[in-house]
Amino acid sequence: MINANKIAFTYDKKKEFIKDLTFNIEKGKITTILGPNGSGKSTVLSLFAGLNKPSSGDVTIKGKSIKSLKQKELAQEIATVHQQNTVPSDITVKELVYYGRIPRKKYFQGNSNEDEEIVEWAIKRTGLEKLKDKSVMSMSGGERQRAFIAMALAQKSEILFLDEPTTYLDIYHQV
Repeated sequence: MINANKIAFTYDKKKEFIKDLTFNIEKGKITTILGPNGSGKSTVLSLFAGLNKPSSGDVTIKGKSIKSLKQKELAQEIATVHQQNTVPSDITVKELVYYGRIPRKKYFQGNSNEDEEIVEWAIKRTGLEKLKDKSVMSMSGGERQRAFIAMALAQKSEILFLDEPTTYLDIYHQV
């Protein structure tokens, strides 16, 4: 499903940070990238999500190079939850989760019944029903993290990248 072929990545064109990385992620498999802080795990995810471009090599999703995919096409294939996320101070959980539906819409298209059902499903799946009208910025770190996970789930992408998704979560929600 995802193939990395001899990818390299350089920050500021100085020193190669990732060199000659090749591997495959199969459909239906949970794949974990482990390593110490600063070893490049988040950088690899950003390359796979198309947020950064490799300095050499290529990443393909379902046989298509991410270089050839538009942002919207990429967002339809991949949802990502980053380590740290920011939102406007007045956005509610439900409004945030609706942002996950944007890759599935045409410009200026309103929310459909299907969007409403998916957003409610994602909110319920992450245990945020009682908090859906609360400002995301007024919530605890763990609640906020669950809201971003709900947004990614609402995207309904086949691929889900989670960069340290259990950060801020209590034991119950980690499980």
